[in-house]
Order: sequence, then C-alpha cells, then structure tokens
Amino acid sequence: MLIAGLQKMTLIDYPGKVAATVFTPGCNFRCPFCHNPELVHSSHFTVHGNEQVEKRMDEFFEFLEMRRGKLDGICITGGEPTLQPNLVEFIKKVKGLGFAVKLDSNGTRPGVLRKLLKSRLVDYVAMDIKASPENYARVCGVEANLEKIKKSVELIRDLADDYEFRTTVVSGLHSEEEFKEIADWLSGSRRYVLQAFQDQGKILDPKLRKEIAGKSIDLEKLKSFFVGKVREVLIH
Repeated sequence: MLIAGLQKMTLIDYPGKVAATVFTPGCNFRCPFCHNPELVHSSHFTVHGNEQVEKRMDEFFEFLEMRRGKLDGICITGGEPTLQPNLVEFIKKVKGLGFAVKLDSNGTRPGVLRKLLKSRLVDYVAMDIKASPENYARVCGVEANLEKIKKSVELIRDLADDYEFRTTVVSGLHSEEEFKEIADWLSGSRRYVLQAFQDQGKILDPKLRKEIAGKSIDLEKLKSFFVGKVREVLIH
C-alpha cells in the first residue's frame, strides 16, 4: 500500500480518540473543492521501486510501535483508500498492534467495504455523501456509479460498529432543496455531519472560486431537515 503522508497526531479526525492519520494517494473522484489536490492524481506521488514502498511501510510501523499506549487509533484517508490493493493486509497489521481503525471513503467500492466490515477490521467508517443522486456527477466531477454508492450506504448501516455520513456543503454547487432528498435517503442512519467548505488556499479546480463567490447556505436550516430522521446530526 502506498502512503503519501502521515499526520502523527490528531484530536479531531477520529471522534473520541487520539489518533494518527495516514494519507493514501489516488482518487476516482474529481471534486473541484478538494483541498488535497496533490493526492487526487496518483501520478503526482511517485515511488521508485518496491524497496522504497517497503521502506516507507517499515518506517510507518516503527512509528506505530513507538506510539503504542499513546495513540488510540489510526485514521486512513485519501485520496480514496479503498483503491489501494493491499488495504486489507495493511489494516490487519495495524489492528494486530492494538489500534482502532477509522476509514474515510467515498463509497465507490462496496466490495472492499463489505470485506473490511464483515472481517471486523474497521471500527469506524466515515463515508462522504457528495450530493443528492441527481447532483452527484456535478459535485464529484465524474459520472459516479450511484448503485455502488447506495450499496455502500446500506453496508455501513448494516455492518459498521460505528459510522457517520457527511457532506461538505459548497454554496453554488449544492442547493438547499437537495438536502431534503439526502435526509430521506439517509433516514434511519446513526449520524450525519454537515461541514462547510472552507477555502484553505488550494483546491483541485480554482475556477470554482468564481462560481461560489458571494453565495451561502444556512447549515442550521439544512440540519433541521435531518432532525427526526437521523439519530444524531452535527455541524462541523
């Protein structure tokens, strides 16, 4: 598995736990607001042969060994981690050291999620819900397979020990009305998180800035659409 970056400690990425965050390269979406554009195109992250990959893995697990008893868990994010061919084996090794595992995913590979969840390898799943089904392609920048995304939602709700669905709200890309559709779609879920898009200086498509300039959506109003449908609704 390729590791593109490591945040050695975070208090916010894994709810209720002190964790480290592993970033994987490559993504099958092209969300214009993505704040990790260097991770989207895996070709931007190059390694020179298996020896370098193995060295980075060895260094990572040496780091984990030194953090046993100090960190509670590991967050695996991207990019899109489920694209990594050795993800299952990587997580097994992390779990073998006694760490809880949180996985961030866009839900495009339900087969991988099913394997991880049925094997009890993931303790917490955070799946991005990019938009209402009708608006998915515009928001994620590609023609997404909605059946696979819906299947991932079902798997997470049925099999995950703990989880959240979350949407980065981008004024100008999202409409207020579509969140009523998302609320119906996710009705009965455990947790949903609304997070406002914040331009941190680098995004995948800088042209988006003109499209969203001067526009806003009231997140508290969006939250009200989910109350009574989703057990816990949060704004971050």
